[in-house]
Amino acid sequence: MVTLTDTAMDKVKEFIESQDTPEEYGGIRISVGGGGCSGFQYAMSLERESSEGDQVVQVNGFKVYVDQQSMVYLNGTEIDFVETVQGAGFKFNNPNVKSTCGCGDSFQV
Repeated sequence: MVTLTDTAMDKVKEFIESQDTPEEYGGIRISVGGGGCSGFQYAMSLERESSEGDQVVQVNGFKVYVDQQSMVYLNGTEIDFVETVQGAGFKFNNPNVKSTCGCGDSFQV
């Protein structure tokens, strides 16, 4: 299962509500795809509804959609939103990661 910190949930809700038609979006899709120098990258996007085989979790007024293939890599992951001097963004704390690249944008399992 994937979890979001309170800070991450607040940022997702804020982003959904900032859309021209926020009522069209049921939540966010979190996925893992090939890419980056270490092999895999995280992706987050607004989502209208679930697809066949998705795991769907209701959190704090929106849903989190994760496809079966991505869940293999994301199980147990906590997503936070962090703000530092260098920038702000979502941080994936994934217990399945064996190594990351130097820039931290991709990972290996």
